Amino acid sequence: MATASTSLPLGKVLASTDKKTRDKAIKNLSAFLSQSGENAISKPDMDKLWKGIFYCFWMSDKPLVQQGLASELAELLLTIPSNNESIAFLRGFWETIVREWNGIDRLRIDKYYMLVRRFVNASFRLLQRAKWDKSIIEQYTEILNKAGGPLCPVDIKVPTSLSYHLADIYLEELEKVQRKATEADKLHPIPLLLILEPFFTLSAQTTSKLTFKRVESSLWRPLFVSLSSQSDEQDEEDDGRPRKRARLDDDDLSAVIANSCLRDPSSEKPLSREDLRKQLRRALFDVASRPETRDSSRRQLYVLYKDEEGESDDDD
Repeated sequence: MATASTSLPLGKVLASTDKKTRDKAIKNLSAFLSQSGENAISKPDMDKLWKGIFYCFWMSDKPLVQQGLASELAELLLTIPSNNESIAFLRGFWETIVREWNGIDRLRIDKYYMLVRRFVNASFRLLQRAKWDKSIIEQYTEILNKAGGPLCPVDIKVPTSLSYHLADIYLEELEKVQRKATEADKLHPIPLLLILEPFFTLSAQTTSKLTFKRVESSLWRPLFVSLSSQSDEQDEEDDGRPRKRARLDDDDLSAVIANSCLRDPSSEKPLSREDLRKQLRRALFDVASRPETRDSSRRQLYVLYKDEEGESDDDD
């Protein structure tokens, strides 16, 4: 990843109190990461690098400066030519965010929520660049679900607010990426079940009823609303009253739904909205049936499965 003309910026330079010094360090880091080479960043160096980046963002003030820096930092993920090395860089981001999250004060927390959103978006663009390759996606989902990952279901050190935030923004950012997809990008459909695997695991194994409910209300229910072939623009009950809606509007995930398969974009074609709904519902049933699924989660997943039964479903 490095050449003789570039070197990895020191963490203390990235975290300098002088904005010009920090800005120069980020530009040098971008140049360093863009250089293709044989040697990846070692784990100790990655930890030091991300500590410096974290405090570089910590030192940023004024909304426009923060927004610009958040976008610039997230773009570093796509500056790296190698998908595997990009994943390693992303791993460093999440390990640092989870470790440092509880130390973020209330005056800074909103800008870190924004930074997380930018990285979720950039992560999906990375997976899109990799043509939704299964091995890259599996590395990505392992980062999210492993001990110390933001969606680890059993690690009590992981802040619940971070898991909640991911549940809130995950599909929204995926939709944003897909709406900007080129025709070449669209040749490879999104393997939706693979992308959702971190939340299948979280829903199945979380020890918190509140976490299960948050994922259900922020992710599963809105997704089924978007997939429902019965919904229309009025979205009314039979008596004409407005129906209670999930958080997302029906069309919010139209780009994702229009170009999604299940697990293998190299051999599968995009599914229809109704087939995708059926397969997602079946996947929830299968997750509920896993031996490692907690009993409390199993019951709630079966309830969700039953609630989302459609007129064309005949598997019950």
